[in-house]
Amino acid sequence: MSIIKDAAQAVMKKAVQLAPDGWMPNGRPDPLMTHKHGLIGAPVSRLDGALKVSGAARFAAEFPLEDMAYAAVLYSTIAKGRIASIDTTAAEAAPGVVLVMTWRNAPRMKAPPLFGTASKAAAGDTVPVMQDERVHWNGQPMAVVLASSQEQADHAKRLIRMSYEAEPAMTSFAAARAEGAEPAEFMGEKLQLAIGDAEAALAAAPFKIDQAYTTPRHNHNAIEPHAATVAWDGDSLRIHDASQCVVHTAWSIGQVFGIDEAQVHVTSPYVGGGFGGKTVWQHQILGAAASRLAGRPVRIALSREGVFRIVGGRGLTEQRVALAADADGTFKAIIHTGTVAMTPHNAMPEPFIVGTRSAYASETFKLDVEVVRLDTIATTFMRAPGEAVGTFALESAIDELADQIGIDPVELRIRNEPERDPTTGVAFSQRDIVAAWRAGAARFGWDKRGRPGARREGEWLIGLGCATATYPYYRMPGGAARITLTRDGQARIEIAAHEMGMGTATVHTQVAAERLGLAMEQVSVTYGDSSLPGVVLAGGSQQTASIGASVMAAQHVLVAELLKLAGNDSPLAGLKPDEVGGVDAGLASLDEPSRHESYASILSRAGRDSVVAEGQAPKPLETEHWSMHSHGAVFCEARVNAVTGETRISRFLGSFDCGRILNAKTATSQFRGGIIMGLGLALMEEAQFDERNGRITNASLAEYHVPVHGDVPPIEVIWTDIPDPHAPMGARGIGEIGITGTGAAVANAVFNATGTRVRTLPITPEKLL
Repeated sequence: MSIIKDAAQAVMKKAVQLAPDGWMPNGRPDPLMTHKHGLIGAPVSRLDGALKVSGAARFAAEFPLEDMAYAAVLYSTIAKGRIASIDTTAAEAAPGVVLVMTWRNAPRMKAPPLFGTASKAAAGDTVPVMQDERVHWNGQPMAVVLASSQEQADHAKRLIRMSYEAEPAMTSFAAARAEGAEPAEFMGEKLQLAIGDAEAALAAAPFKIDQAYTTPRHNHNAIEPHAATVAWDGDSLRIHDASQCVVHTAWSIGQVFGIDEAQVHVTSPYVGGGFGGKTVWQHQILGAAASRLAGRPVRIALSREGVFRIVGGRGLTEQRVALAADADGTFKAIIHTGTVAMTPHNAMPEPFIVGTRSAYASETFKLDVEVVRLDTIATTFMRAPGEAVGTFALESAIDELADQIGIDPVELRIRNEPERDPTTGVAFSQRDIVAAWRAGAARFGWDKRGRPGARREGEWLIGLGCATATYPYYRMPGGAARITLTRDGQARIEIAAHEMGMGTATVHTQVAAERLGLAMEQVSVTYGDSSLPGVVLAGGSQQTASIGASVMAAQHVLVAELLKLAGNDSPLAGLKPDEVGGVDAGLASLDEPSRHESYASILSRAGRDSVVAEGQAPKPLETEHWSMHSHGAVFCEARVNAVTGETRISRFLGSFDCGRILNAKTATSQFRGGIIMGLGLALMEEAQFDERNGRITNASLAEYHVPVHGDVPPIEVIWTDIPDPHAPMGARGIGEIGITGTGAAVANAVFNATGTRVRTLPITPEKLL
């Protein structure tokens, strides 16, 4: 059956690729692309900024509820086995304790629906939550204590006595690989591709490199740890969550408790960072189960260690990159293969080849990801899953090949720029990365780069490095929005989207105001609520496209209704929705702007106080008809202390080609944030994993290092601002591309400074001494 299904999907995909452009969503450019001097692109400050800095913005663990209990979680200390004994007597007798929940008294619940197994499934793993005595990983929740204060709950948790019967666990990556790996899939797509005989081309080429690159486990460490405030009202559940998928969460939690998604109301107006980790994990389910058992509201706020124990992160990778080229640098073969790890209870192998498929032209390709399974915490999505670590390997290898041939690394990349997608053959929707390379190199002073080890200032060796950044354009199905327009010229946009610090509400207030012909002060955006229209995920850098397409659809419905209300006595009489646009607080003919009538006039003549329109975004067929990607060229200046091996980044520049930039201020922040996370990936981030017992040993920010202010250099950001004619607003995603390429740019700069290649992240002093 899978063969038939795969064949049918291949036929459908080919049909979409061959269809006329005009049949596709965004086959005609968004009219907003012609607006050159309005709100689009303006550096507007975030509308929620004042609320956040003044403390008025309430996050998930800040909602006060009457008679609320506080939760503390006890985690397992073995990787696999069963609970042999539990003694909760002392904990239950401790001051303020409401109850202790274990598998013995927890409500009966179904297994969480794994992300990707259904359109709204959002769980990070499939392990039934506290339903039996089984232990699946070191750190799995084993007990929950509810008490009248957080301090009382934390104290009582320490009084629980639990013993285990351990079973043999697979916690060694090398041992798992020795037993055999299996082909990996990512979101239903196979991670294997072969074009021509790449190994033969490699063997025959005059210039080649063939190296191994490794990246470690990474853990989510958003500034806001995961939390939820939950309360039952009969069979209805209210969850104040920190979520990047409120509708998915409502459906998934409903599945666990056997209730309809409409009975689960999830709100998440403010989220202190998500990066792929703020989906459904065991803490929301534990909080809801404990609340039902206790009959009172519960706040469950994970400690920083708790995030390490419950929430998955990026899996480790071992990658092989082999490149073959002629003397002029033309690629004859690109080989990118390797092995990653995940668990028996999740399905998220790190897809490190995704960026390689479209980055460069080559006569042959061999791309392959294999996966082994370990008895550990689940792996999951983490900013630019696949590309963040895949570009480290590929772009490091390209730098090595450039050095071997004697070609400037920038020029080598430009010489291998593809005219069409090199592995699918379809046209690019818009790709101007060469312009980004040229502008970035000139701005950064790339022509000052010398031979490895040539530049020194005292103890510090100084080098320059570069890399390509890339991330796909996604737009997931299910988008919808509602627009309410009132007679006094106010518009409210409602959509189940999310604000995790990116500036979502601000940008889409700008876009909606421009689209409707209103001032920003006349537009509000309501979001972060599962009762609102749309199934929108803030992930994959696709939320802006999803919101944009949804609002476009809703506006089309709105305009049709307004034209109907306007009737034959209006200057707009006889016009169709596609022939008018929002101008000066009303509608006007696109061809004859003088044919205009204000919203107030239309509604007043119709005797209406308001009009409400809801629209569904079309299916995202554009992603199969065109090859759609954001791109960038990143440049790094690194200083390496010749005595201590310490690496400091002194300058960084990102030159991006991501379609139209919708808000210069928030976009700059997004690019910089991604780059900073990339500096952490390059120089310090690593989850220390004890293979003897399967436990993460550095489960705190004291030991799991992320960049602080002193680690971050001046970061300059520039962009082409060339619209993508086939994306809503002409814009592609920017939330994740900043982290891609950054690790390689740092490693290549370190090589240029020292002459030493580091192929294993992070780049720590002992690797340079």
